[in-house]
Amino acid sequence: QVQLVESGGGLVQAGDSLRLSCEASGRTFRWYSMGWFRQAPGKEREFVGFINWGSGDTTDYAESVKGRFIISRDNAKNTVYLQMNSLKPEDTAGYYCAASQTTVLRLLRVSGTYEYWGQGTQVTVSS
Repeated sequence: QVQLVESGGGLVQAGDSLRLSCEASGRTFRWYSMGWFRQAPGKEREFVGFINWGSGDTTDYAESVKGRFIISRDNAKNTVYLQMNSLKPEDTAGYYCAASQTTVLRLLRVSGTYEYWGQGTQVTVSS
């Protein structure tokens, strides 16, 4: 059982940076791979990136955010982060973190893979 709570969203201008946090409950956080997704009004949920379980030595990102966003994790704090740089208006969305125990890393790009989801935090980027 994992409960996830996102924080760090807000209203920023294009070109600004934000760091989102996702804090997990429980004692097994390090065994979960963690993903970030986003959803804008009227649009499908979109994969943003993931970090694998354990040391988090593997990350992957959607093409739209590659080179701008960085995912990291701190297992001692039960927290995964999404550092967002050079934000664009197109990044405006609700951002959600999710946890999965899958051993097939390629599936972490798919929202249905994840067992647990946070409530989301809103990121709004003005032009």
